[in-house]
Amino acid sequence: MAEIKIEKKKPVWPWIAALLIIGALIYYIFFVEHEVQNDNSVEIENTSSGQ
Repeated sequence: MAEIKIEKKKPVWPWIAALLIIGALIYYIFFVEHEVQNDNSVEIENTSSGQ
């Protein structure tokens, strides 16, 4: 009789998880606005009277 070799299927969920993580990183890099806070801004108050 001939032998029939049965191979187990490799899991697919690690590939799905990797694709979701890569997709989340791409979304974060390109679609989330990155605002840089500038602490060098100075507000000047007008104290001179024009009257």
